[in-house]
Amino acid sequence: MERLWLITSIAFIFFTSCNDTPKTTEKKSTVKEVSTPVEKDSTINEESKQKAKKPFKLTEKNAIPFFNTYADTLSPTKVRIATRYGDIDIQLFKKTPYHWANFIYLTRKKYFDGTYFHRSVPKFVIQGGNSDKMATAFRRRDIGKYLLPPDTRKGFRHHRGIVSMPSSDDVSNPHKLASPYEFFIVTQSPGAYHLDGDYTAFGKVIKGMDVVDRINAIPIDQGEWPMENVPMTVRVLDE
Repeated sequence: MERLWLITSIAFIFFTSCNDTPKTTEKKSTVKEVSTPVEKDSTINEESKQKAKKPFKLTEKNAIPFFNTYADTLSPTKVRIATRYGDIDIQLFKKTPYHWANFIYLTRKKYFDGTYFHRSVPKFVIQGGNSDKMATAFRRRDIGKYLLPPDTRKGFRHHRGIVSMPSSDDVSNPHKLASPYEFFIVTQSPGAYHLDGDYTAFGKVIKGMDVVDRINAIPIDQGEWPMENVPMTVRVLDE
């Protein structure tokens, strides 16, 4: 009886061990084989999507179609240029849609923040939208490289207080396409009418012309750069 009991016990332990081992091994193996490839593939797909997604940039080809559509969505027409000398409020002209839309777009992008009134010709103009900082060049690079066609037949003349857009000084720009990142304000009285027909007047100062005159009175160097940097921040007033 003792011998029979011993044989029975050994057999029970042997069969129990054989039945448990495959279940544990199979369960662990299944989890690894199913989960690992799915997680790996998901990561790869996400990385591929990020690489494929490129930020939007304006170019010579897409700028006009973009601003044409963008202008249709706009209602704001007023911006405020804040400086250490005070605020300059500007009314933009909807009748110059590309230039109006461009200025609002760059303002919303905060492009102008930290740029200077980098050129001043006494009793003629002050010009802004550039600086000697690398940050400005990087912002232009990120937004894109493009020019705007002149829009000079809407009846706007270069009276004192008019905001206009300079043409690019690139030698490959014989048609005087506008440099979209910069602007100038006329300080000449009663106006700088010799600019009519060559530059696009797209806005006017409605408040703060005394601030414009104070900036225009700052001494300048031989390159017409004010001896004192006048940085600005620009915000849309009627969002």
